[in-house]
Amino acid sequence: MAKTKGEPIATSKPSKMAKKPAVKETAEIAVTEKKETEKKETKKKAVPAKEEKTAVKTQPKARAESADDKVEVPIEKKLIALYSLQQVDSQVDKIRIIRGELPLEVQDLEDEIAGLETRVENYIQETLAVEKSITEKKTFIKDCHALIKKYEDQQMNVRNNREYDSLTKEIEFQNLEIQLAEKRIKEFQASLDVKKEEIDRYQKLLSDRKNDLEIKKNELDDIIAETEKEEQDLITFSEKNRKYIEERLLTAYTRIRKNARNGLAVVQIERDACGGCFNKIPPQHQLDIRMHKKIIVCEYCGRILVDDEIVQSVR
Repeated sequence: MAKTKGEPIATSKPSKMAKKPAVKETAEIAVTEKKETEKKETKKKAVPAKEEKTAVKTQPKARAESADDKVEVPIEKKLIALYSLQQVDSQVDKIRIIRGELPLEVQDLEDEIAGLETRVENYIQETLAVEKSITEKKTFIKDCHALIKKYEDQQMNVRNNREYDSLTKEIEFQNLEIQLAEKRIKEFQASLDVKKEEIDRYQKLLSDRKNDLEIKKNELDDIIAETEKEEQDLITFSEKNRKYIEERLLTAYTRIRKNARNGLAVVQIERDACGGCFNKIPPQHQLDIRMHKKIIVCEYCGRILVDDEIVQSVR
């Protein structure tokens, strides 16, 4: 019994059971450490990716800022461009004034000629219709004469007075129809004569207008040939100056030119007054204009004001 109590079998079993939990714990620790290292590596990889994204995001902003810096034009340069644009547009206006009212006169003559041609064509169509009506009436009169002759022949072979009276009435009716047709022919003929006179008058007027149009067109073509190259050069120079001016300034410039009688939207200060409406400009405004820090407009007429320095730089 003492040997059975001290048998090594009982003592060996607890030792094996004690070893198994230790192995499991070490395995679990190894797995967790591996997971933590993987997480750290993924975080390290993610950080450069984020930095690259932020760098990519910041690059367009930097480019946009640099582009804005390039587009930004000083106020003085804008004023020079505006005044140059005004000078060019004024020269173009002078060239168009040289042409005068010739383009409008040519257009009016062309419209008048088109109207006269339409009117003559309508009269010709009406004349053809009247001539056709006259021809129809003449044919109708011939038919009536043929019927009268037929009825007269039948009167020679009647058997009683009733047939004779009936034929007599038919003959009288045909004679009345002939008289009415002849009356209509006279009316148509009178209308035809009037229409032919109108056609002759309008054709003569049309010929005169065509001659006038040819003369006006030749004059306009000569003027355009003389000034076309100069005008094209001025327009090209005007487009070159427009790229230095903002869209809102161009809109305001165009609006002021449209409302002004002389087409001046940018004017020089002359004797302390606006060069457009000739109202006095306060000294403080004159100082602001000379500083070239902002665009100043006249309080009375709304024109853009420039000083002698801008004018001299353009000349």
